[in-house]
Amino acid sequence: MNELVSSLAEAYAKKYTSAEDALIAEVAAYTAATHTNSHMLSGHVQGKLLELLSCLLQPNRILEIGTFTGYSALCLAKGLSPEGELHTIELREADAAIAKGYFERSAQKNKIKLHIGEAQQIIHNLPEMWDIVFIDADKTGYIEYYDLLLPKLKQNGLIIADNVLFHGDVLDETISGKNAKAIHAFNEHVKNDNRVEQVLATVRDGLLLIRKL
Repeated sequence: MNELVSSLAEAYAKKYTSAEDALIAEVAAYTAATHTNSHMLSGHVQGKLLELLSCLLQPNRILEIGTFTGYSALCLAKGLSPEGELHTIELREADAAIAKGYFERSAQKNKIKLHIGEAQQIIHNLPEMWDIVFIDADKTGYIEYYDLLLPKLKQNGLIIADNVLFHGDVLDETISGKNAKAIHAFNEHVKNDNRVEQVLATVRDGLLLIRKL
């Protein structure tokens, strides 16, 4: 695993990033204290970036693949239009239960729709056109999610894919491990798609911001 951003730079970025609200900070603290996979949480700086993008776009429909404990959904939901909805999909029932508890305490509770199960099937059953899609689930499924959702993304809509640097493993001369290989293949797949333009931002573990042309 490669060091992507120095701990000093990470701390400096956090210092000069607006604070999380109390509920979102509680999600982060609880997850860090109790969850064996707490590193999967988006975190302060990335969460605020998601919130800022959502507030700028004021989306009517957001889809998140990979709820985890609800942190990123709460960030994204802050920018929803008055009639907007965020649909979030989680495979693990235990994580979904934690997220649901926080969603029910949120000011956006009536706008957040939690789905539990296999993402591919749930996506097929959601007759929506999306303004923002956030992909943060099984890495080997990224290309399938992307190909499935791009036709359901509005023009100028935004797909945000997380972990596209995969702990720095994609930087190795010889990429090993199925997840790192899958992420590298996904990055190449998007790069070669003339229906979109994209920026790979070196925030946390890498975010690929993809605009549908």
